[in-house]
Amino acid sequence: MKARLLQKSKEEFAGDIIVETVVWELAEATADRPHRLKYRLYCGENGKCIVRYDNEQGKGDHRHYGTREEFYDYTSFSKLAEDFLADVERLTGVRL
Repeated sequence: MKARLLQKSKEEFAGDIIVETVVWELAEATADRPHRLKYRLYCGENGKCIVRYDNEQGKGDHRHYGTREEFYDYTSFSKLAEDFLADVERLTGVRL
């Protein structure tokens, strides 16, 4: 099985705020992705990152606040999505 696209969406809001999500299910778990998901949850304004959750190869689960990057303790995808949406609302006022 190849990677399977589970979710892909992009929404634009007033003030040039963009919220984009891409989630793939991988064929096999890896050290960086033991949950078999490859994801990017992004919120930006005018081309600049406000908050992004992702798990690029070699880094594992982490999040970005602007240019600052920190570890994210992944427990479930629903918790990840909940945390991302809470950050989007807190940092932009946009409620999804």
